[in-house]
Amino acid sequence: MATFPRNDIVSLTDEESRHELGESYGPDLRLSDLLTPELGDLELSYGTAAGDLRLRTAIADAHGVRPDQVVVTVGGMHAIFLLAYLLADHGGEVVTTAPLFPLTRNAYESVGADVRVIPLTFDDGYRLSADAVRERLTPQTKLVSLTTPQNPSGVAVPLETLREIVAAMSEICPHAYLMVDETYRTATYGDDPVAETAVHLGANVVTVASLSKCHGAAGLRIGWIVSTDADLVDQLVTAKFNTVVSASPVTEALAVRVFELEDEILAVRRLWLAEGVASTEEWVRAHSDLIEWVRPDAGALCTIRLKPQVDLDRFRAAAAELGVRLADGDWFGDEPRVFRLGFGFPPPVELKAALDALTTALHQAVDADD
Repeated sequence: MATFPRNDIVSLTDEESRHELGESYGPDLRLSDLLTPELGDLELSYGTAAGDLRLRTAIADAHGVRPDQVVVTVGGMHAIFLLAYLLADHGGEVVTTAPLFPLTRNAYESVGADVRVIPLTFDDGYRLSADAVRERLTPQTKLVSLTTPQNPSGVAVPLETLREIVAAMSEICPHAYLMVDETYRTATYGDDPVAETAVHLGANVVTVASLSKCHGAAGLRIGWIVSTDADLVDQLVTAKFNTVVSASPVTEALAVRVFELEDEILAVRRLWLAEGVASTEEWVRAHSDLIEWVRPDAGALCTIRLKPQVDLDRFRAAAAELGVRLADGDWFGDEPRVFRLGFGFPPPVELKAALDALTTALHQAVDADD
């Protein structure tokens, strides 16, 4: 019987916390930010299997492709699951990394894929090399699954590294696909440049993203796959139709509004994220005797690690008592002393209060003799 592995990351959707540092996205948009009089005339019929043409056009324009090279999905995870099902079921070989967003790994395991993992470490700054990918490739590889910037670290994979990976795949497994999850690509800090999409690196490169993380519209459940391989797009549209028929026309129409307002939305959020990452950096520096971090390249999240003098169990208990929630590193396949800290969700005043509470938890977890 096929099953999905359980992961305690589900607690982020099931429970509320006084100081929320476990989330991986910025503040939520509100419905009132998107409503227009025209939406009141929207017919509540089925949508199309490929997705609303206006929405696909907006996504295509942002990636420099055609609308018929975009498939709208029910969130980014639907996109990843469809790729897993089509490319790697019943023992298909998937090469990916750890740590990794657990639902992505679960999608591959749920279809019976043979998952080959490249370990990335805090000490190495979670940097991925093309040589490390090459070592895991075999002629049986069906899919290479990478995320940039990564979740949980926020560390990006340079475009040149991705280009080298594509070259290695063309030698070893020329029929395999490289999936690049670009969910956080546009969540840059202030005036930092946005990395180029990877979709133009070759016909066997597909990208996945959604409106959940950068745009603050997770509740719309709108994601997408971009591919220049017409046969794969046709398979994806068919697979989508056979799983969910279509996305909701209501959320697709609201997603179109998000893209119409995208420049304004992202401009505000990039300043918000820049302030958040700066506050987090200052906090880490002030408590460098107890904590260390890997500075992210983009996104609303980073990884921190407790230094040896901080007792892990006491820290967990103190943080829970103070109402501070972090995302446990072992949710993602990381070491237990590592945590994902989401600095993009709380407003600045609340972020400071949460970091202050986290400081208290750190000090309560240090032995007096230390």
